[in-house]
Amino acid sequence: MSDTLLLRLGILIAGALLMLAIYVFGRPRKGAQGRKREAAGRKGTRDGRQEPSLGEEIERDLVAEDVVQGEIELQDSGQPASELGKRVSDDYDKIITLYVAARAGQILHGPDIVVAAEKAGLTWGYMQVFHRLLEGHPQKGPVFSVANVVKPGSFDMANVQDVQTPAIAFFLTLPAPVGALDAWEMMEPAAQRMSELLDGVLLDESRNALSRQRIQMIREEMRAWDRQNDAPPLTRTNRW
Repeated sequence: MSDTLLLRLGILIAGALLMLAIYVFGRPRKGAQGRKREAAGRKGTRDGRQEPSLGEEIERDLVAEDVVQGEIELQDSGQPASELGKRVSDDYDKIITLYVAARAGQILHGPDIVVAAEKAGLTWGYMQVFHRLLEGHPQKGPVFSVANVVKPGSFDMANVQDVQTPAIAFFLTLPAPVGALDAWEMMEPAAQRMSELLDGVLLDESRNALSRQRIQMIREEMRAWDRQNDAPPLTRTNRW
């Protein structure tokens, strides 16, 4: 066999081995990706506690728009339907969302949520979720609402003892019955309060711990929205 033929044969073999290596090592490894997500969910904080994980059982796209658009499936509890907290208009420009999540390995229980909601000044009503209403002006609709993050999203009071959820969602829609900044200044403290009462963790719309920096950014966003829409400030006498 000539040297030229041997050289060509060696090149062919080397090329075949290279293509095989690319095929074997270049394929996506689905199992590794899954483990990476699980590991991220178990990542601890600096003080040694585990970060909360909302879990795969949460319906990520359920809460805000489904509640706003009235698409939560109400459970037949035999209770009369309530109009408290019904939005005046179905049109909205923006939704701001917060979450109170149970700590890792824990769960939020229905009776505890009801007590915490009452202490935070919320009223159970339309769509079987909780609402913050303007004192003396409930007909103006909710400043913000609180729903369950798992389907159907509502809190069935007839069976509240059986309610268990990894998190609840706070959300307000703009325009609101008050200015955007005033609405945020009502929702954020209420979420903080319920987080403390439930021994949960307060998260932003991206499921990250709500930081002071993010709070300030949202305030600036609300101020900008008010300027663009000429929203009048809410006087303190009417705030609570």
